[in-house]
Amino acid sequence: MNLDNIEKLYTNNISKYGIDSRAVGWNSQESQNMRFKKLLEVVEDKSVSSSINELGCGYGELFKYLENNEFEFEQFNGYDISQPMLDSCKKYLNSPQKVYLYHHSSLKTKADYSLTSGIFNTPFQNDREIWEKYIENTLKNMYEYSNKGISFNFLTTYVDFKSDNLFYKNPSDILDFCLKNFGKKVVIYHDYNLFEYTVIVKK
Repeated sequence: MNLDNIEKLYTNNISKYGIDSRAVGWNSQESQNMRFKKLLEVVEDKSVSSSINELGCGYGELFKYLENNEFEFEQFNGYDISQPMLDSCKKYLNSPQKVYLYHHSSLKTKADYSLTSGIFNTPFQNDREIWEKYIENTLKNMYEYSNKGISFNFLTTYVDFKSDNLFYKNPSDILDFCLKNFGKKVVIYHDYNLFEYTVIVKK
């Protein structure tokens, strides 16, 4: 799996936009927050302290969202393939003790919940079969390193227009994959006003 072009994209974005939702591929803070809200449906009780992995943490906006929305959490493990993005994250979050950052493309730390947002949207030169395998391996990695559940999102195939450089996933296909590999505790949110959907898998 070649992630070099993806790494270059986000490294260039953080240099171009700085701490801004556009740096991580979203056109507004509002849409970014909507995604966080859906992804965090995986958390059973936000008043109970938990640990969180985020794969593709960018500059750390999810951490800010957790704090601003009164989620209790004892540890936040942020992973990203762009070192400049992680450097920006460290500065933006002012390196609180509960934040740990990793320059990796897969999880290495066990946490209660593992989340990722948007990392499956831009395959670049990778053909569909290779990209599909990467997605499956990534989801299995997230599940392995989670105690309570995982959440992630995809661009939906139920759209009027598709961009050639983006990856769209049929929700019925990912539902089938999750049921076969992770059990029956699967929820798909396809009802919000973005051309995507969020998948919640609980243990």
